[in-house]
Amino acid sequence: MLTKPIEPMMGFSETILQWYAACGRDLPWRHTRDPYRIWLSEVILQQTRIAQGLDYWLRFVDRWPTVHDLASASEDEVLRLWQGLGYYSRARNLHQAARQIDQLGAFPSTLQGIRQLKGVGDYTAAAIASLAFDIDVAAVDGNVYRVLARHYGIDTAIDTTQGKRLFASLAQSLLPQGQAATFNQAMMDFGAIQCTPHSPLCDGCPVADTCDALHTHRTSTLPVKRKTAQLKQRQLQYVYIRCQGYTAIHRRPAGDIWQGLYEPLVVEDAQLPSMAGRWTLLRQGVKHVLTHRVLLADFWLLETDDRPPLPPGYQWIAEADLDQYAVPRLVEKLLGCLSEKSEFN
Repeated sequence: MLTKPIEPMMGFSETILQWYAACGRDLPWRHTRDPYRIWLSEVILQQTRIAQGLDYWLRFVDRWPTVHDLASASEDEVLRLWQGLGYYSRARNLHQAARQIDQLGAFPSTLQGIRQLKGVGDYTAAAIASLAFDIDVAAVDGNVYRVLARHYGIDTAIDTTQGKRLFASLAQSLLPQGQAATFNQAMMDFGAIQCTPHSPLCDGCPVADTCDALHTHRTSTLPVKRKTAQLKQRQLQYVYIRCQGYTAIHRRPAGDIWQGLYEPLVVEDAQLPSMAGRWTLLRQGVKHVLTHRVLLADFWLLETDDRPPLPPGYQWIAEADLDQYAVPRLVEKLLGCLSEKSEFN
């Protein structure tokens, strides 16, 4: 609940803007009003640190300078350039939304229109609307939740309907009219640099005097989230088949993890197939954590002179062409083990 009244706008909000003018980050997408490039940055930076996301943003705008260019690309091309960022549904949604925009003939310029794009939620829509079109709407991301929860002493869970409404209303009430773009960026940076998740820089914080969490010793417990469900575990065995310079892969289907990405022969919760050749266990019990599950994988290399029969959906490709296919991070680890083995042979 809200434990202290909302102070006048020209207190907290003005201080945050002054802090941003002195300490805000200089990022390339903040030097443009192009909604495509702003949208691209927001999608890439979901679940991604700026240090990593910046390189991907630069690659994307270099490869596809306009939304039409991105819409004209194939899904395989987009997934391949996205490889390494994880959460691949973001890339698929990005591509589908680019095609939506291309069919519309222009990037939608209203909050409601932006919200209709594939994969665009309330926060991303608000960020694009304010940054590209000067619409007075507050963008509430994890950084903003944290800053507001601590400063105003709010212990309503941020992942509940009640919490989302409360924080959205509070953020909107603090928004200086005509300065939505600057204020939204200021709040994001303040949470990322000053009011960090762990070890926030309370000494020297410009709003320390009015911070409820600081004075009630709750910076480590705010914001509040409901307890998450226990992660489910899955056991995978990957078999990289090496046959006369070729290997076998298949594309993962819809309805499961890593939709549209490629992987070698995989067996889940079952015994390895009976195939003739030399078997080598490259790595055992490799742990890979996803949002809702934990994967434990064994990596095998099967070297054979004759192509074994494969399950439906698999194809043979030249090993030299493997880098043309987008693969999940776990398969990247497998390929890394193969490289290590080659170095010692």
